[in-house]
Amino acid sequence: MTSERSERSQRPGPPVPTATYRLQLQPDFPFAAATAAVPYLASLGVSHLHLSPVLEAVAGSRHGYDVTDPAHVRGELGGEPALRDLSRTAREHGLGLVVDIVPNHMAMSPRHNRVLWEVLREGPSSRRARWFDIDWEAQGGRILLPVLGGPLGAELGRLKVDGDVLRYHDHAFPLREGTARLPLPQLLDAQWYRLAWWRLARTELNYRRFFSISELIGVRVEDPEVFEATHAKILQLLREGVVDGLRVDHPDGLADPDEYLRRLHAATGGRWTVVEKILSDGEPLPASWPVAGTTGYDALRHVDGLFTDPAGAGELLGRYRRFAAPQPDRGGEWEATVRRAGYKVLTHELATEVDRLTRVADRVCAASPEPALRDRAPWALRTALEELLVRLEVYRPYASVDPAGVVTGEAAADARRAFAVPEEAGAVDVVRDLVLGRYGDGPGQVEFRTRFAQTASALRAKSVEDTAFYRYVPLLSATEVGHDPGSPALSPERFHAYCARVQRDWPATGTVVTTHDTKRSADVRAALHVLTECPGRWADVLAEVTHVGEDVPDPQLAWAAWQTVFGLGPADPERVTGALLKHVREAGLHTNWTEQEPAYEEAVARFVAAGPCGATGGRVLRFRASLESYIHANVLGAALVHLTMPGVPDVYQGTESEYRALVDPDNRRAVDFPAGAADGEDAAGGGKAAVTRAALRLRARRPGVFGDTASYEPLTAEGPGAGHCVAFVRSGAVLTAVTRLSLRLAEAGGWRETRLALPPGRWTDVLLPGREFTGHVRVAELFERSPVALLERTGEPGGA
Repeated sequence: MTSERSERSQRPGPPVPTATYRLQLQPDFPFAAATAAVPYLASLGVSHLHLSPVLEAVAGSRHGYDVTDPAHVRGELGGEPALRDLSRTAREHGLGLVVDIVPNHMAMSPRHNRVLWEVLREGPSSRRARWFDIDWEAQGGRILLPVLGGPLGAELGRLKVDGDVLRYHDHAFPLREGTARLPLPQLLDAQWYRLAWWRLARTELNYRRFFSISELIGVRVEDPEVFEATHAKILQLLREGVVDGLRVDHPDGLADPDEYLRRLHAATGGRWTVVEKILSDGEPLPASWPVAGTTGYDALRHVDGLFTDPAGAGELLGRYRRFAAPQPDRGGEWEATVRRAGYKVLTHELATEVDRLTRVADRVCAASPEPALRDRAPWALRTALEELLVRLEVYRPYASVDPAGVVTGEAAADARRAFAVPEEAGAVDVVRDLVLGRYGDGPGQVEFRTRFAQTASALRAKSVEDTAFYRYVPLLSATEVGHDPGSPALSPERFHAYCARVQRDWPATGTVVTTHDTKRSADVRAALHVLTECPGRWADVLAEVTHVGEDVPDPQLAWAAWQTVFGLGPADPERVTGALLKHVREAGLHTNWTEQEPAYEEAVARFVAAGPCGATGGRVLRFRASLESYIHANVLGAALVHLTMPGVPDVYQGTESEYRALVDPDNRRAVDFPAGAADGEDAAGGGKAAVTRAALRLRARRPGVFGDTASYEPLTAEGPGAGHCVAFVRSGAVLTAVTRLSLRLAEAGGWRETRLALPPGRWTDVLLPGREFTGHVRVAELFERSPVALLERTGEPGGA
């Protein structure tokens, strides 16, 4: 642990949540609905409600990340009075509020975004022009607005002047002063913006956006004036005690995340803050960041990996290859799939970002006194950029985390081999050295490093999360944010090592297993993990229900479809069809979002209706039912581990009970909360709801056992089933034990004489009161009535 992190962990600060509960606010579930749910949510045992973005957003938005006015609380949710009422009610029940904030971008919607309206009316001289990351020179002093349904000539008749407003369908744009009476063609040329066909966003866009979403424009929050203006309301709510903590959305998109987080930390007085930072395997969170940690996708990967069988995952991959026969560049190997997806994203969705980055590199090289940078052709610089970007294995290189370890010499050597002209391969070294800051810190060099990092994060998100995850599908539960589908399983030893690092370095970090962005909820993934324990049986089932070439659009889609039905269980066919249509569009192999192939998509819908959601789907559901006890063990095991491991667990809405959901919007469906406290069912018992409440209430009752100064100690069972028991002790006072790979365990003969040595003292069962254990306990007895156990030491000191 660094001395900086050690010093920070010892400083007193604002209170840290014991557990949070995520609520997806939307017009159909406003602040008032959240207020009504407070008694129930408080009774679960969480300490804070975790709210999706609360600031003014595009009308009707169901997520709130398309912020239009950061100075006001969203009116459709009830406005600031309703938020304050929610806060008061929450505090009356012992709860605080954590709010999701969006510093990276705002809605590119002039009729909703009044600051943007002013910039479009007044141009680069507007006092608000500094708010947005716009390359005015790229379009001759104008900003490209890719909103037209076709080329301008075809859409001209649909553009109407209405006073000082230009209208196009439901779009509205301000007119530059003195231009309203010009003939339409001249009027359009006289504006500070250029209305264009939406397809031009791919190559000619001149504002930074969120990933490849042109409807969201990048905000220059690194500017102190912009920071103050966009954070004033949130900071006021923090100062006045309405809000207690923050979740920061997508810090990788910012120009300088390090400086932003330092400024935010100072402005909030060190309030508990977590960042949505996706860490690759082995990648550290920058120790210099003054935050509590991440939002928890790294924890999600480790929990999932614990319940995935490594040998079975390998066999399942082999079965997938034989069934789907994927080509090497279309999902046969994980690394090749990611690389191919990266090229596709850079030359399509992010082509305009690469263009801008190339222009910056070209300017730096042309103006540099360094001979090594001179005489570099723009095409060679662009090729070098693309080759290095697709080889990055993290979302973003950071100067504070040794970027040379990210942009490695091996990656550069591999990138050089992509050049057909050896003399031009030196552009790779030029680009790499610019990324590493070896040519100084002039304005051009800083801009290049900044935009390279921002483009890298967008590429990683689009190529991995939104493309490769839908092309490489041997095990759908491994295609999740933060995961490594090429190596989905983790040993108990690696899990314990991860937990020890978290407790040492980031004890108040967030942890999650289901979020608003997960492609499948934890309970769906829990079912899919079981397939790694019976890959042969799964292949036999598929052989029964699928006949390649008979009403199957393609075997790769069929493999994913049958796994989707297995993981979800009985469900409305429309949910499955919607998720699979999104699947094939994201994969982009036969259809995509912008160039849809109706014939293929109709074939997908017919296949889903006739197969997975038709009569033959019953065979898969019966197979799932035969494995229900093993699925149940995974569901409970993942839930209990998540709620008792180091960090602050975030419970996604509805997941306190078994919750099966697919990718958004399926996972953002409204939840019906009970009117009162959750006292209809006692906390004791074997269901997920009982396990969740028991663990959360124990955290609330004994916060010191799980907090910053807590300890984490792994326990190892002995005997024939030792590898199937994962156990750990928190602060010598609370013991978690769960069953791992329960189907393999049953096939091997069960626990037999496997024993677990408990730490000294008397241990009582929190889930099943009346049971006590001491010494070396037989694991079969420990798990006699449930595949998980939560024990509390009584009668002796052992934690706060």
